[in-house]
Amino acid sequence: MSLKTIDGSLFREMLTTGCTYLNNNREAVDALNVFPVPDGDTGTNMSKTMTAAVKDLGTSGAVPISEIASQAARGALRGARGNSGVILSQILRGFASALEGCDEMDARRLAEAFKVGAATAYKAVMKPKEGTILTVARVMAEDAERFAKNTDDVIELFGLTLRSGEEILKRTPEMLPVLKQAGVVDSGGKGLLVIYSGFYAAMTGNFEGMESAEAMDSMTGEFVDDHESLGEITFAYCTEYIVCHPKEGMTNADINRLRRRLERIGDCVYVVSDMTVVKVHVHTNDPGKALQMALELGELDAIKIDNMLEERREVEKRKQEALASQQTKEYGIVAVALGEGFSEIFRSLEVDSVVDGGQTMNPSIEDLQKAINATCAKTVYVLPNNTNIILAAQQAAEIVNRKVYVLPTKSVPMGISAALAFSRDADAETNFNEMTAAAEKVHTASVTFSVRDTVFDEMQIHEHDIMGMIDNKINVLGQDVKEVALKLLESMVTEESGVITVYYGADVTEETAEALAKEIEEKYTNCEVYTQLGGQPLYYYLISVE
Repeated sequence: MSLKTIDGSLFREMLTTGCTYLNNNREAVDALNVFPVPDGDTGTNMSKTMTAAVKDLGTSGAVPISEIASQAARGALRGARGNSGVILSQILRGFASALEGCDEMDARRLAEAFKVGAATAYKAVMKPKEGTILTVARVMAEDAERFAKNTDDVIELFGLTLRSGEEILKRTPEMLPVLKQAGVVDSGGKGLLVIYSGFYAAMTGNFEGMESAEAMDSMTGEFVDDHESLGEITFAYCTEYIVCHPKEGMTNADINRLRRRLERIGDCVYVVSDMTVVKVHVHTNDPGKALQMALELGELDAIKIDNMLEERREVEKRKQEALASQQTKEYGIVAVALGEGFSEIFRSLEVDSVVDGGQTMNPSIEDLQKAINATCAKTVYVLPNNTNIILAAQQAAEIVNRKVYVLPTKSVPMGISAALAFSRDADAETNFNEMTAAAEKVHTASVTFSVRDTVFDEMQIHEHDIMGMIDNKINVLGQDVKEVALKLLESMVTEESGVITVYYGADVTEETAEALAKEIEEKYTNCEVYTQLGGQPLYYYLISVE
């Protein structure tokens, strides 16, 4: 099979299939995370990012490839989560840049897209590390450029480049000792190859590994119909219904025919079926026709038709009313935290917005962007409070129309210390410096459990081991939560230490936390010891020493 160019329709299909492949393999990619904590989420973050990229691609009609690439890049940027998701969004952004103004993509332009995608991703990371998704993207781009000199067949070029990626992925353990110890390849690199495998499947028509090639367009993960994120509304009526009691003999071909017919009269088409019911969603200007088409398959139920133009008018009215009632202030603070206790602590420190997220859930760039804008402040300080959120926060800072300082807070206790150091009377730069200095004085211990057997930093770790970490590095292994917590403090408390705060999680009672704090107080008589409800899931304790 030979193909000289990729048009917009095929590229949309490639993106959709790549998303499907990743969704189907999300857990396998998650399992490659080296750190055996219960929040290894590379596959999940990349999957959510890719789902956001394909969500609003519209119909598969004759659309320039530049438009499809641009829409995917915008969607990915809004929905990017975690470092892996942000890097993926930057790769798609690079693709869009390379395809700007193009109706189609030939082999040389494909090689250029690989190249610009990798370069854009590298620029987004302050300290790029080799042996990661960045390496996989870069080596594939270099080889694609070389392959393109000898072929003008985009399928052949993509196949050769995909094999190049598979080879460099196998070598990632040689570049990162931590991967070699754990006996795994880089999870982000694997996720990227899974997506590209989906691209290649769409190009060749060989959908091995998908549950159903015929149902490809419907297998794009969880569907989220976000009317507020839509641009100009072309199709006014959001139409949803279920085909129940399907007629005898209904086939996948019938369902696919309904999907294609709906795409001719609208966009945001979503049709899924388990052959007992068919769930349908479409934005259209002719909802009656959308219903009539489905009657050919069976009876209709749960019919819902919303006028999105009227919804938009109401949303705009509320926005204007909100803006009119708010005055732009000088400073605002956004903090990321997960847990009832931590949210309450930040609110008590006059933090304007607390975004749900942390060890077990990374907020998207769009979540952070909305929180920053909601402060109505000229200058905003963002406290990511997790190493896997800092990059997303930095990207959010670039796309808002105000001055934003992203502090390098790697834990919630660091963020709390930074918030305490904030002064409304200081200038912006002084505040940033003082808050950063305060955060960096805090060392954070965390106590959780291992989710699998592995080797990390030459330590044999078994599933369900209690793990104690200091500043995100595994320091203590044991079988008892309290003993691990006390052992951690032996490595943290020094003569200069003055305050120890125990933040207990959702799975720890106040009485248990108080008992631990009492033992700490008896052992470290020179320190003030406090307990606070953090309410964080999966982590028994976060303990700060300053």
